[in-house]
Amino acid sequence: MPEGHTIHRIARDHSKLLIGREIRVSSPQGRFTADAERVDGATLERIEPYGKHLFYEWSTGEVGHVHLGLFGKFRVHVHDDVPPAEGAVRMRLVADQGDGCVATIDLSGPTACTIDPPSVRREILARLGPDPIRPRSKPDRMIEKMTASTRGVGDLLMDQSVIAGVGNVYRAEALFVNGVHPLRPGRQFAEVELRALWSTCQGMLRQGVKDNRIVTVSREELGYPPRQRIPRAEATYAYKRDRCLRCGDEIRRIEIANRTCYYCPTDQPH
Repeated sequence: MPEGHTIHRIARDHSKLLIGREIRVSSPQGRFTADAERVDGATLERIEPYGKHLFYEWSTGEVGHVHLGLFGKFRVHVHDDVPPAEGAVRMRLVADQGDGCVATIDLSGPTACTIDPPSVRREILARLGPDPIRPRSKPDRMIEKMTASTRGVGDLLMDQSVIAGVGNVYRAEALFVNGVHPLRPGRQFAEVELRALWSTCQGMLRQGVKDNRIVTVSREELGYPPRQRIPRAEATYAYKRDRCLRCGDEIRRIEIANRTCYYCPTDQPH
């Protein structure tokens, strides 16, 4: 499932192609046809990312909602024609770019894809914790929930009602950087520790938006020069590693929140 940095990057990249333009909206697959007809030809005013959700504000006053889930994927085609739909395309957005160029954005396999009144957006946001990527976001709600919980921090970080946008990779990496065992209960943390964890998540996620990929290790530790691309297998401290990058101990794997969590028993003692 895409983590929060991917959603924010999608919003940023797609906004350049769609915002302020009249959009042809359709559903080649057919499952989104009724909703598509409600905004077909309307102007898209804003794409708002929050955690793992995307909200589309239309000139009709309605709000589109997309959650990619495990299998959702966007395909972008910018050319002088509109290509045939490939596979089961739930939603197609087409916008003229000028000079005969057309942007076509196809969405396939999402968990959610709807057009709703603004109240639905408000209801979804009310259920979510703070999003570290958003400007002026604060960790207060996250801290309040974590310090009141007996659940392990590795479980809490994956709970979107606690903190929005963190997924399996960032969970493992943020806990490693802070030297925290994933099974440590939230109520055992001091506020200063949770603020440090928030700051780490925030920095990693925002860097992910900038890089359009996940790189949590420092170049200094790997010995990579500034402009050399870090391979995916070397881009994390603990996630999917066999050995800890820092101490060489064997990386352990445990199931938390139905996902495999990676940690180093030496650098993250229980």
